[in-house]
Amino acid sequence: MHVRKKQQRKTMIIVRGMMIIIGGFITAYGLEAVLIPNSVSDGGVTGLSIVGSQLIGLPLGLLIALLNIPFVYLGYKQIGKSFAVYSVIGIISLAVSTSLMHHIPTIIEGDTLLITVVGGIIIGFGMGLALRNGGALDGIDMLAVLLSRKLPFGTSDLILFLNMFVFIIVSTVFGLQGAILSAIAYFIASKVIHIVEEGLSGSKTFNIITDEPEQMVNTIYERLGRGATYKTVQGSYSKESYREISCIINRLEESKMKEIIQEIDPKAFVTVYDVAEVRGGNFTKHDVY
Repeated sequence: MHVRKKQQRKTMIIVRGMMIIIGGFITAYGLEAVLIPNSVSDGGVTGLSIVGSQLIGLPLGLLIALLNIPFVYLGYKQIGKSFAVYSVIGIISLAVSTSLMHHIPTIIEGDTLLITVVGGIIIGFGMGLALRNGGALDGIDMLAVLLSRKLPFGTSDLILFLNMFVFIIVSTVFGLQGAILSAIAYFIASKVIHIVEEGLSGSKTFNIITDEPEQMVNTIYERLGRGATYKTVQGSYSKESYREISCIINRLEESKMKEIIQEIDPKAFVTVYDVAEVRGGNFTKHDVY
């Protein structure tokens, strides 16, 4: 049984890694085939890399990799090892893909509305796919998560705020119209990310009924640093009593939580729902293992 669980975990890690790589490839395609040829940029570190590439002539992929290094370090220290590793995979995938697709034909030209919509959808889908599988393609996400713990603002609000400065810089290269179109494309991308990844920011509550409550709670605490509460529930048909585990996590920990549940008790009954706001208690972030 232990060998089987180990094999399942290894398969899950490989699948997630592949999904993040595909997400990076899709995002690069949106940039190189739609946005950049039409003087429209992305937001975040990728947007700054595009500006830098246009100004100093360095390859876009190289700048994406270099400028994301400090943010990956932040992700490692503040969010967790697995998230940082998955993010490195995603960022390398994005950097390599932009280099490989630098000279591919542009699929849309001239129609500014179509450019922003199609470009935003493509890069949003790619970024959302990476986030859904436990990684990120842009360091702005990691910085926003860190700042959200220090400031009374949500992650998505901070992402939009930080990108205001990015688009001001973009305007120096692509002009005011290019910056406005870039902002529209990024806004569309953020909505697509929300759909694909099921929530760009905020917290989630996991309610878990399992035959291994003690092991489940201990593992959640060891790997996520999250406490949990119990409540007694009773089956309406069997009349048996169970201990239901309730645990609140942030969005970046969701994939890891599902992995823990699958590993300990694949037959556990689990309900997950979004939490509008968390106050009080000790809801602080610990490293993810």
